[in-house]
Amino acid sequence: MTPAIAIEGLSFRRAERLVLDAISFALAAGETLVLLGPNGAGKSTLVHCLLGLAAPHAGSVRVLGDDLDRLPRREVARRIAYVPQAGHSAFAFTVEQMVLMGRSAHIEGAGSPSLRDREIARRALTDTGVEHLASKPFTEISGGERQLALIARALAQDTPIIVMDEPTSSLDLGNQGRVLDLMRKLAAGGKSVVMTTHLPDQAFNLKARVALLRDGRMIAEGRAEAVCDLGSMSRLYGAPLLRLADTEERGVVGYVPDLS
Repeated sequence: MTPAIAIEGLSFRRAERLVLDAISFALAAGETLVLLGPNGAGKSTLVHCLLGLAAPHAGSVRVLGDDLDRLPRREVARRIAYVPQAGHSAFAFTVEQMVLMGRSAHIEGAGSPSLRDREIARRALTDTGVEHLASKPFTEISGGERQLALIARALAQDTPIIVMDEPTSSLDLGNQGRVLDLMRKLAAGGKSVVMTTHLPDQAFNLKARVALLRDGRMIAEGRAEAVCDLGSMSRLYGAPLLRLADTEERGVVGYVPDLS
């Protein structure tokens, strides 16, 4: 079966610095891949290469069997939806209008959204729990609410692949849990999900595959329980970690401060 995403030998340079070095992995339909690594590890650059926003200096990115760099931007948008970290808008679009923009890749020419497009957008608002914000200006809601609206926009885009850049970073604990639950449902429905995070426990929560990135290299890749042990996590982040004892969830770790 053709992978949803296949990356082979991907390398990327910025000036003289090698930001990504020979990254390779494949992701099937219905799989979730969590990219873990410290700041500067290359996670965001890898995401940009996955989206076709950065051109690798070596290697290839294939999406549903086709070379990404040969696909028109509209076709890329029909295959991959992107959830950035909560951003700002210079224009006071309503939340519903912002979510409806996810349908633009499916609207030909200068056409207007159809009744079906609007129904899909409303369903996405409901699935992310922000339907009560539909008429609010995007510029006037909180950072966490903006993040949920951006996730709703990606759902409305209705693509087989969703790429999320730290999707829970600005959310409270309750909404973090709702987003992770939604991600599990997306994978169960056959969608391929790639997300970056700094929280190893989320990989266990999602029962996901994990890729550990450090200094632009993939140092390990596999199921969370196989690669996210305390030793590898401590080395990855350069900090002593421990497994929390007051939870039944595996893989939850906490930072051990040096109090000496």
